[in-house]
Amino acid sequence: MDNIVKNKLFLVAGAGGLLGSKLVPALLSQNAKVIAADINLNEMTERLKKTNTDINNPNLIFSELDITNEKSVKNLFSQFQQLDGAVNTTYPRNKSYGQHFFNVTLESFNENLSLHLGSAFLFTQQCALYFENTKRPFSLVNISSIYGIIAPKFNIYNNTTMTMPVEYAAIKSAIQHLNKYVVSYVNDSRFRINCVSPGGIFDHQPEPFLQAYKEQTHGAGMLQVDEIIGSILFLLSEQAKYITGQNIVIDDGFSL
Repeated sequence: MDNIVKNKLFLVAGAGGLLGSKLVPALLSQNAKVIAADINLNEMTERLKKTNTDINNPNLIFSELDITNEKSVKNLFSQFQQLDGAVNTTYPRNKSYGQHFFNVTLESFNENLSLHLGSAFLFTQQCALYFENTKRPFSLVNISSIYGIIAPKFNIYNNTTMTMPVEYAAIKSAIQHLNKYVVSYVNDSRFRINCVSPGGIFDHQPEPFLQAYKEQTHGAGMLQVDEIIGSILFLLSEQAKYITGQNIVIDDGFSL
């Protein structure tokens, strides 16, 4: 299914991140046009260079975006008239994010929900408003997680300092229902929102964790970022024309 997004214009929020920096070149390779947006343009550009993105590609536009700032998000959408879709790969969090459950303060929990879930709401709302104003077919893909649908398997974190943050579970499960709420509210076949829920993505985690995680899968273990991309491209494309409010799980059986 090559070129399934050819000549379409997509906004990638968080284009300087682990997933976004791989999604941008994948879209470009499919002859799509891409607005790569992130909070720090220099860091985003450097990260994209490391994923062998041609930053001089005429189909690539760079834009600054603070997804936690309402004015910044609204301003970005106001600049473009021909958007066909968007992907939100951002992951905003505070400095105390990732504490073990009993160490999480209410203030920190609330702040992380505000940053991550709040910005997901804002971005989704503005995608919907963009569609209402343009009436152009629009596909939004939000990123959830297997931990938005199942309880954590805490034993895989034994022998590490890691845990599965409670904020993450609350946020990622809420994003899935937020998608359903918004597409139901808009109620138009031309406006779609779907989720991709990856299992663990390899990012140089400790070896005991990697091995314990792998034993819960059918053999693949932690996924490479590239293995998430195909589902996103599919959901953005006309091949998924009437797929909406759905969640694609990519985890090699971890959640079974």
